[in-house]
Amino acid sequence: MRDIAVFSGSAHPELAAEVCAHLGVPLSPTRVSRFANDCLEVQLQANCRERDVFLIQPLVKPVQEHLVELLLMCDAARGASAGRITVVMPHYSYARSDKKDAPRISLGGRLVADLLVAAGASRVLAMTLHAPQVHGFFSVPVDHLHALRELAAHFGQYDLTRTTVVSPDLGNAKEAAAFARMLGAQVAAGAKQRYADDRVTISSVIGDVAGRDVIVLDDEIAKGSTVLELLDRLRESGPCSIRIACTHGLFASGALERLSAQQDVLEIVCTNTVPVPVDDHEEHRVHGDKLRVLSIAPALAEAVRRIHNGESVSALFDAPRGE
Repeated sequence: MRDIAVFSGSAHPELAAEVCAHLGVPLSPTRVSRFANDCLEVQLQANCRERDVFLIQPLVKPVQEHLVELLLMCDAARGASAGRITVVMPHYSYARSDKKDAPRISLGGRLVADLLVAAGASRVLAMTLHAPQVHGFFSVPVDHLHALRELAAHFGQYDLTRTTVVSPDLGNAKEAAAFARMLGAQVAAGAKQRYADDRVTISSVIGDVAGRDVIVLDDEIAKGSTVLELLDRLRESGPCSIRIACTHGLFASGALERLSAQQDVLEIVCTNTVPVPVDDHEEHRVHGDKLRVLSIAPALAEAVRRIHNGESVSALFDAPRGE
């Protein structure tokens, strides 16, 4: 591929390298340094002039550091006369700040979108945003991918004749329904109410889960409080088996260890949009190594190729799963 330059921030260089391997292009070097006053400086160490520049950086912990780093990368590419700057953001953590549900509250999802555009981003490639309306926060084109095909390909190895896909809440039910159609399964959803970031209640599960193989599907798992609450409600109905799936496996504050410790959870499946926390990953081995990490690098690479060549990205979702 000619006239393309791919750079990675420090958030997830392994994913960027894998994307470049699928594209057949080198990962261009980036230098990130820090002044004595703690300010960051970024230098893109490859030619950007009139080239199609892709900056790969998920917003993961420490989120604010990686966000400023990404903004500086955009500014550096713009100052280097890049022909077009596409931010490849596999995880947009500020997407959770998408509504004004309390007085005088900030809308981080929209603010950070404005910052990225102001810094020079002319296009955004994202994966499984927390809510569909976040797409509209950006004043530049957004290509919004999902990982349902990768997840469906993984679960396709099992007998799905008595499977129900369960969404933890009604907000994610549409995504769960689409996933259930891909698997030929039924769908159910939890009736959830959130009181704080880590305190939720699920009063009931709407749908048939008794005696069935359950796949809990969520967009991301951070502290795992929602999934743990859902598991309690599911057990009241007596499912045959339980598996957990998500796109973004953040697994903060020992969530992976707590989920792996659940005896009736057979498997925890996520993708590599974010790095799996090393400490939690080591701890969960004590509980049987239930984690499966699927790569979304091929999907991101194909989307990057299509963007560069001016082809349809939405066509990715129309193609057969085996392609």
